[in-house]
Amino acid sequence: MGRRTTGQGQLFYAFTLDEVVPASHLVGKIDTVLDLSWVHQELAPFYSSTGRPSIDPELMLRMLILGYIFAIRSERQICAEVQVNLAYRWFCRLSIEDEIPNHSVFSRARHERFRESDVLRGVFERIVGASIAAGLVGGDAFSVDASLIKADVNKRKRSSAEAAPRWQAVDQASRAVRECIAVLDAASAERAADGGGNGRRDGETRKPPGSHAKGSTPHSTMTPIISSTIASGSSSTPKARAPAFARRPQSPRRCWDASWLASG
Repeated sequence: MGRRTTGQGQLFYAFTLDEVVPASHLVGKIDTVLDLSWVHQELAPFYSSTGRPSIDPELMLRMLILGYIFAIRSERQICAEVQVNLAYRWFCRLSIEDEIPNHSVFSRARHERFRESDVLRGVFERIVGASIAAGLVGGDAFSVDASLIKADVNKRKRSSAEAAPRWQAVDQASRAVRECIAVLDAASAERAADGGGNGRRDGETRKPPGSHAKGSTPHSTMTPIISSTIASGSSSTPKARAPAFARRPQSPRRCWDASWLASG
């Protein structure tokens, strides 16, 4: 029976990553068609000629591409995977001794240089263009990927679409809802009397704010007047013009929905 001999750890290794990574590996197939040589020239205006050396932008883009292809969720995890995976190192042009960039450089590059230069869009468009040139994209059909999300609803409390809605009576609604319905009804009646449209009679122009005719009631006092009218049931209160929001066209169904929701 064979047994592996374990002695002192080997100090030197003689091999190349080209021999370790097989040609049939996915990263090898991608590398044959991926060309990022244009990145340095595109990002040159966004790098300073002084200061400490920066991280190679092509290296960061290759690492991000690995994250998208192999569904690696974070830059921190990408750095950890490239550290131990020889195929990833080969794809990123890293030797066995090269240091892996810190994960923080990705967020800074994404929010600064990559965003200002729009280099990620350039990578995407060039990849799509290369796919079209290779005949992989024809444009005759497209596919959509979707996910079914379970709705957070109560299955026991539902009604069919054909069932008539159960509207609540107006007199059983709250006071605020009754006042709102009264304002909308008054606005609808006034619009009908004015002939519809923008709520103004023919030839009438909008008056500047704060200017009211003698004997008229400002808009700010409209709500107390309507409230007192509804409470007393009398019609002796001088008629005032409804506020601007009440002159908007409102459907009766929306009013009934408001009363039903307010009643709980």
